[in-house]
Amino acid sequence: MQRVSAWLVILGLWLVPTLAPADVTERIRHRLEVLQAPGELEAGGERLYATAVLQRFYEARGYRPIWFDDMAPREALTGLPAAIAAAEREGLLPGHYHLAALESVLAQLASQPAPQRDSRVVTDAELLASDAFLLLAKHYADGKVDPTRVDPGWFLDRADTALIADLEQAARGDMGTPARVLAGFLPPQPAYAALRERLALQRSLLSGQWTPVPAGPTLREGDRGERVAALRQRLRELNDLSDDAGDDAAGDEQALPEETLFDAPLAAAVRRFQRRHGLEADAVVGARTLEALNVSPEARIEQLRVNMERWRWLPADLGDEHILVNIAGFFMTVMSGGEEVMRQRVVVGRPYRRTPVFTGRMTYLVLNPSWEVPHSLAVQDQLPQIRRDPNYLSDMGFQVLRGWGAQEQRIDPATVDWQALGPRNFPYRLRQSPGPRNALGQAKFMFPNSHNVYLHDTPARGLFAREDRAASSGCIRVSDPVGLTEWLLGGPGRPQVMSREQIRRTLDQGAETTVRLGRAVPVHLLYWTAWVEADGQVYYVRDVYDRDAAVHRALNEAPPR
Repeated sequence: MQRVSAWLVILGLWLVPTLAPADVTERIRHRLEVLQAPGELEAGGERLYATAVLQRFYEARGYRPIWFDDMAPREALTGLPAAIAAAEREGLLPGHYHLAALESVLAQLASQPAPQRDSRVVTDAELLASDAFLLLAKHYADGKVDPTRVDPGWFLDRADTALIADLEQAARGDMGTPARVLAGFLPPQPAYAALRERLALQRSLLSGQWTPVPAGPTLREGDRGERVAALRQRLRELNDLSDDAGDDAAGDEQALPEETLFDAPLAAAVRRFQRRHGLEADAVVGARTLEALNVSPEARIEQLRVNMERWRWLPADLGDEHILVNIAGFFMTVMSGGEEVMRQRVVVGRPYRRTPVFTGRMTYLVLNPSWEVPHSLAVQDQLPQIRRDPNYLSDMGFQVLRGWGAQEQRIDPATVDWQALGPRNFPYRLRQSPGPRNALGQAKFMFPNSHNVYLHDTPARGLFAREDRAASSGCIRVSDPVGLTEWLLGGPGRPQVMSREQIRRTLDQGAETTVRLGRAVPVHLLYWTAWVEADGQVYYVRDVYDRDAAVHRALNEAPPR
């Protein structure tokens, strides 16, 4: 089912119009007329949330109920509580969708013969069911949390699922049970389903043993002691260590490990754990690795819930061919036809210059780019260096300019009193010429946006070897710009814009060259602190921008009106 399906159409697809007792119809009308006066709409002792939609929906059908045949609950209604309970699998709280109240009124109705059922209870059940379905479908399709309210760095345009009151179509077709219909609103990507499976597995581990590793000195291969035994047990619990034959260690396959010895198999397990947690895979258990080892199962569950919610914020279609940057994970993937064709390490914005989350469309790239320094960076970063070193501008290949177009003037840096300039008094532009010291390196990849953020090369190659790669001023630095260029400009199934030889020749010549791609490639700058790779391994990374907590709090709050 398309995520843009009509909510009100779907709400009635199982529910063919029937004659309803006049008393129930009038009670629904009376209840909904509260919306025309001060006060909140309630049913079964709970506040309803989709009030405007409910008013339009029921008014259009003459306030006749949709969940009842006469005074008997339809099959769709009796199956709705189970569909709501299934929200827990998606990282949501079923209690936010009237589960207890709905179960209570349904039990009350089930205890009474149909002719004696209270029309007030039927009305409660009717409105609770409609509100729960609409709210849960909305949250499955677009997310429970408004990302712009909890994260000022999130700029994705969410296309809210349409609400179309067309009840004539509601009687046509059979779209299955409520659970099946609601599931059609969830993100269709396999990566989301993999997180759901991991959430279920993580919850199953709560009843088992959890062995923290005690604090102490750094642990390395060859060490012995009770802390090594605790480390061994913790890695078994996390499925990073198996004592079965075939583990990547030398030695007697039948021999049991010595629990207190930090041996080669344990070192291999530590490296696996470190790779899954964005840590340097050196098999050394220092402070960062110890901290990651001792994160509780409950905390990992909440981390998974937060990242499942982020998936629900995204469009259902990321593009058959697209580039995805995981800001928190410091990596970029290039996808084509559902397959990963390239992965690179990236450097992202520092915590005080965060890379924003948004989607763009890459349309061109520039080989041997010059760098037009943004005004904010010119006064914050470049001006202090110019003041300290009179040769800085010439050594780094900067031009000092004033004006634009035909009015542009090149200024001799020696004629400028740099000490007298500041953020409110800086009438110049700085442009760095192409070359080995240019901050953008050999290429920049453009997807025009209001944030002035793009992908680019960098001469600071040592940054890619770092564990924490939040070190830029907001743009994304890629580790293999030439490889990305070659993929964008040609290859199987893509327009051949430039051959590999032409790209190399252009780079060698050093002239600034703009190249159109021949098609627009979607670029998604996203922020995930938990994800599942194609091999089924779950990865967790540090919340470098401290964004998870606000999403977690909002997930646990009652839905806003």
